[in-house]
Amino acid sequence: MSSRSISTAHNHQVKVAPWSYNPSAWSQRIPICILAAVATLIASYMALYQWRLIDSVWDPVFGDSSEKVLDSNVAQTMDRWIGIPDAALGAFAYLGDAVLGLAGSTRRWQYRPWIVILFGIDVIPLGIVSSILVILQGAVVGYWCFLCLATAAISLILAYWAYDEVFSSLKYLSQVWKQSKSMKETTWAFCGIPTEISLKVGNESIQEVN
Repeated sequence: MSSRSISTAHNHQVKVAPWSYNPSAWSQRIPICILAAVATLIASYMALYQWRLIDSVWDPVFGDSSEKVLDSNVAQTMDRWIGIPDAALGAFAYLGDAVLGLAGSTRRWQYRPWIVILFGIDVIPLGIVSSILVILQGAVVGYWCFLCLATAAISLILAYWAYDEVFSSLKYLSQVWKQSKSMKETTWAFCGIPTEISLKVGNESIQEVN
Protein backbone atom coordinates (compact mmCIF):
# COMPACT_ATOMS: atom_id res chain seq x y z
CA MET A 1 0.00 0.00 0.00
CA SER A 2 1.34 3.43 -0.91
CA SER A 3 2.02 6.09 1.71
CA ARG A 4 -0.78 8.16 0.17
CA SER A 5 -3.21 5.26 0.62
CA ILE A 6 -2.20 4.86 4.25
CA SER A 7 -2.66 8.55 4.96
CA THR A 8 -6.12 8.70 3.42
CA ALA A 9 -7.52 5.43 4.76
CA HIS A 10 -10.25 5.73 7.34
CA ASN A 11 -9.72 2.29 8.87
CA HIS A 12 -10.83 1.87 12.47
CA GLN A 13 -8.27 -0.97 12.80
CA VAL A 14 -5.33 1.36 12.21
CA LYS A 15 -2.95 1.42 15.18
CA VAL A 16 -1.56 4.76 16.26
CA ALA A 17 1.69 5.05 18.21
CA PRO A 18 2.22 4.76 21.11
CA TRP A 19 -1.03 2.80 21.44
CA SER A 20 -1.77 -0.70 20.17
CA TYR A 21 -5.13 0.56 18.84
CA ASN A 22 -6.74 3.54 17.15
CA PRO A 23 -7.89 6.05 19.82
CA SER A 24 -10.32 7.60 17.31
CA ALA A 25 -12.07 4.32 16.52
CA TRP A 26 -15.82 4.24 17.09
CA SER A 27 -15.30 1.44 19.60
CA GLN A 28 -13.30 3.93 21.68
CA ARG A 29 -15.62 6.92 21.22
CA ILE A 30 -19.14 5.46 21.43
CA PRO A 31 -18.81 4.48 25.12
CA ILE A 32 -17.69 8.06 25.85
CA CYS A 33 -20.73 9.46 24.04
CA ILE A 34 -23.14 7.12 25.85
CA LEU A 35 -21.70 7.94 29.27
CA ALA A 36 -21.72 11.67 28.47
CA ALA A 37 -25.38 11.40 27.44
CA VAL A 38 -26.20 9.72 30.77
CA ALA A 39 -24.39 12.51 32.64
CA THR A 40 -26.30 15.10 30.57
CA LEU A 41 -29.62 13.62 31.74
CA ILE A 42 -28.51 13.48 35.39
CA ALA A 43 -27.21 17.06 35.37
CA SER A 44 -30.34 18.28 33.58
CA TYR A 45 -32.49 16.63 36.24
CA MET A 46 -30.59 18.46 39.00
CA ALA A 47 -30.83 21.71 37.05
CA LEU A 48 -34.61 21.34 36.93
CA TYR A 49 -34.61 21.32 40.72
CA GLN A 50 -32.34 24.37 40.90
CA TRP A 51 -34.72 26.17 38.54
CA ARG A 52 -37.58 25.02 40.80
CA LEU A 53 -39.29 23.21 37.98
CA ILE A 54 -39.45 20.11 40.19
CA ASP A 55 -39.92 20.01 43.96
CA SER A 56 -37.29 17.53 45.07
CA VAL A 57 -34.28 15.48 43.99
CA TRP A 58 -34.08 11.70 44.18
CA ASP A 59 -31.23 10.45 46.39
CA PRO A 60 -31.21 6.81 47.57
CA VAL A 61 -28.18 7.31 49.85
CA PHE A 62 -28.08 10.77 51.42
CA GLY A 63 -31.77 11.68 51.44
CA ASP A 64 -32.45 15.42 51.45
CA SER A 65 -28.72 16.19 51.61
CA SER A 66 -28.76 16.49 47.82
CA GLU A 67 -31.21 19.35 48.01
CA LYS A 68 -29.07 21.06 50.64
CA VAL A 69 -26.04 20.77 48.35
CA LEU A 70 -27.92 22.11 45.32
CA ASP A 71 -29.31 24.97 47.43
CA SER A 72 -26.02 25.70 49.19
CA ASN A 73 -24.23 29.04 49.25
CA VAL A 74 -21.56 27.56 46.97
CA ALA A 75 -24.17 26.66 44.34
CA GLN A 76 -25.89 30.03 44.65
CA THR A 77 -22.57 31.87 44.34
CA MET A 78 -21.76 29.97 41.14
CA ASP A 79 -25.24 30.77 39.85
CA ARG A 80 -24.58 34.48 40.36
CA TRP A 81 -21.16 34.21 38.69
CA ILE A 82 -22.20 32.31 35.58
CA GLY A 83 -25.86 33.28 35.32
CA ILE A 84 -27.23 29.73 35.33
CA PRO A 85 -27.25 26.92 37.91
CA ASP A 86 -24.05 24.91 38.10
CA ALA A 87 -25.97 21.73 37.23
CA ALA A 88 -27.20 23.35 34.00
CA LEU A 89 -23.64 24.33 33.13
CA GLY A 90 -22.62 20.73 33.71
CA ALA A 91 -25.44 19.51 31.46
CA PHE A 92 -24.25 21.75 28.62
CA ALA A 93 -20.69 20.55 29.09
CA TYR A 94 -21.68 16.87 29.05
CA LEU A 95 -23.82 17.45 25.98
CA GLY A 96 -20.78 19.03 24.34
CA ASP A 97 -18.78 15.92 25.20
CA ALA A 98 -21.35 13.72 23.48
CA VAL A 99 -21.61 15.90 20.36
CA LEU A 100 -17.85 16.36 19.97
CA GLY A 101 -17.34 12.66 20.59
CA LEU A 102 -19.50 11.89 17.56
CA ALA A 103 -17.88 14.46 15.27
CA GLY A 104 -15.24 13.44 12.75
CA SER A 105 -13.95 10.21 11.26
CA THR A 106 -11.93 7.38 12.74
CA ARG A 107 -8.79 9.25 11.70
CA ARG A 108 -9.76 12.56 13.25
CA TRP A 109 -6.67 12.53 15.49
CA GLN A 110 -4.83 13.35 12.23
CA TYR A 111 -7.44 14.87 9.92
CA ARG A 112 -9.38 16.98 12.46
CA PRO A 113 -7.06 17.72 15.40
CA TRP A 114 -9.05 20.83 16.26
CA ILE A 115 -12.09 18.71 17.06
CA VAL A 116 -10.05 16.39 19.26
CA ILE A 117 -8.38 19.29 21.10
CA LEU A 118 -11.74 21.00 21.62
CA PHE A 119 -13.12 17.68 22.83
CA GLY A 120 -10.24 17.38 25.28
CA ILE A 121 -10.73 20.91 26.57
CA ASP A 122 -14.38 20.10 27.25
CA VAL A 123 -13.80 16.68 28.82
CA ILE A 124 -10.60 16.89 30.88
CA PRO A 125 -11.10 20.20 32.75
CA LEU A 126 -14.71 19.13 33.44
CA GLY A 127 -13.39 16.08 35.27
CA ILE A 128 -11.06 18.24 37.37
CA VAL A 129 -13.77 20.81 38.19
CA SER A 130 -16.25 18.08 39.13
CA SER A 131 -13.74 16.56 41.53
CA ILE A 132 -13.14 19.95 43.14
CA LEU A 133 -16.87 20.53 43.56
CA VAL A 134 -17.28 17.14 45.21
CA ILE A 135 -14.51 18.00 47.68
CA LEU A 136 -16.27 21.30 48.39
CA GLN A 137 -19.45 19.40 49.20
CA GLY A 138 -17.82 17.73 52.16
CA ALA A 139 -15.34 20.42 53.19
CA VAL A 140 -17.50 23.53 52.80
CA VAL A 141 -21.15 22.58 52.45
CA GLY A 142 -20.97 19.66 54.88
CA TYR A 143 -23.44 17.49 52.94
CA TRP A 144 -23.19 14.94 50.16
CA CYS A 145 -25.19 14.52 46.97
CA PHE A 146 -25.49 11.09 45.37
CA LEU A 147 -26.18 12.33 41.83
CA CYS A 148 -23.38 14.91 42.14
CA LEU A 149 -20.98 12.12 43.10
CA ALA A 150 -22.24 10.06 40.17
CA THR A 151 -21.61 12.84 37.65
CA ALA A 152 -18.19 13.54 39.19
CA ALA A 153 -17.26 9.87 38.78
CA ILE A 154 -18.49 9.96 35.18
CA SER A 155 -16.40 13.08 34.55
CA LEU A 156 -13.24 11.35 35.73
CA ILE A 157 -13.99 8.28 33.62
CA LEU A 158 -14.58 10.46 30.55
CA ALA A 159 -11.31 12.31 31.12
CA TYR A 160 -9.46 9.00 31.42
CA TRP A 161 -11.07 7.58 28.29
CA ALA A 162 -10.45 10.74 26.23
CA TYR A 163 -6.80 11.16 27.19
CA ASP A 164 -5.33 8.81 24.58
CA GLU A 165 -6.96 10.49 21.60
CA VAL A 166 -6.03 13.99 22.80
CA PHE A 167 -2.45 12.80 23.38
CA SER A 168 -2.29 11.37 19.84
CA SER A 169 -3.41 14.66 18.26
CA LEU A 170 -1.00 16.70 20.37
CA LYS A 171 1.85 14.35 19.52
CA TYR A 172 0.95 14.55 15.83
CA LEU A 173 0.94 18.36 15.88
CA SER A 174 4.19 18.39 17.85
CA GLN A 175 5.86 16.19 15.22
CA VAL A 176 4.55 18.40 12.41
CA TRP A 177 6.10 21.40 14.17
CA LYS A 178 9.42 19.62 14.76
CA GLN A 179 9.73 18.53 11.15
CA SER A 180 8.50 21.73 9.53
CA LYS A 181 9.62 24.40 12.02
CA SER A 182 6.71 26.32 10.55
CA MET A 183 3.75 27.78 12.42
CA LYS A 184 1.87 27.89 9.12
CA GLU A 185 2.32 24.14 8.54
CA THR A 186 1.34 23.38 12.12
CA THR A 187 -1.72 25.60 11.91
CA TRP A 188 -2.81 23.91 8.70
CA ALA A 189 -2.35 20.52 10.34
CA PHE A 190 -4.41 21.69 13.33
CA CYS A 191 -7.19 22.84 11.00
CA GLY A 192 -7.10 19.58 9.04
CA ILE A 193 -5.57 20.99 5.84
CA PRO A 194 -3.20 18.27 4.56
CA THR A 195 0.36 19.08 3.50
CA GLU A 196 3.24 16.87 2.46
CA ILE A 197 4.79 17.07 5.92
CA SER A 198 1.55 16.44 7.83
CA LEU A 199 0.77 13.40 5.68
CA LYS A 200 4.29 12.10 6.25
CA VAL A 201 3.99 12.55 10.00
CA GLY A 202 0.62 10.79 9.99
CA ASN A 203 2.07 7.83 8.11
CA GLU A 204 5.01 7.62 10.51
CA SER A 205 2.63 7.60 13.48
CA ILE A 206 0.98 4.51 12.03
CA GLN A 207 4.10 2.74 10.78
CA GLU A 208 5.77 2.89 14.19
CA VAL A 209 3.46 0.16 15.49
CA ASN A 210 2.38 -1.74 12.33
